[in-house]
Amino acid sequence: MRIGELAERAGVSVRSLRYYEEQGLLTSTRSASGQRHYTDYEVERVTFIQRLYAAGLSSRTITELLPCVDSPSEENSDAALERMGQERDRLTAHIAELVQTRDALDGLMTSARAHRQQLPSAACA
Repeated sequence: MRIGELAERAGVSVRSLRYYEEQGLLTSTRSASGQRHYTDYEVERVTFIQRLYAAGLSSRTITELLPCVDSPSEENSDAALERMGQERDRLTAHIAELVQTRDALDGLMTSARAHRQQLPSAACA
């Protein structure tokens, strides 16, 4: 299938597919005229890549995880699980930072409301 059909079947843009190829996440064969061609397998691969992106992973991290898919083994599986654990820990730390930031903003809003209540009321004309 050509790139437009893959994009339609996988529910992504042609631009995304080109980006995936640039990042080494997806490969295609080329016709004599240079058109990209894909197999049905790439539909599943693109769907899987989309799931990894939706989980907050970067293309660099996805590249590190793909050997588990491309060459399944205990070693690749263990490496993928370790890498996903590291990403989960990074996300957990980021969430904690966001909660602290939200709490600081809540404190500022409480102070601003208290200050606003002390302002004189605007006179009606």
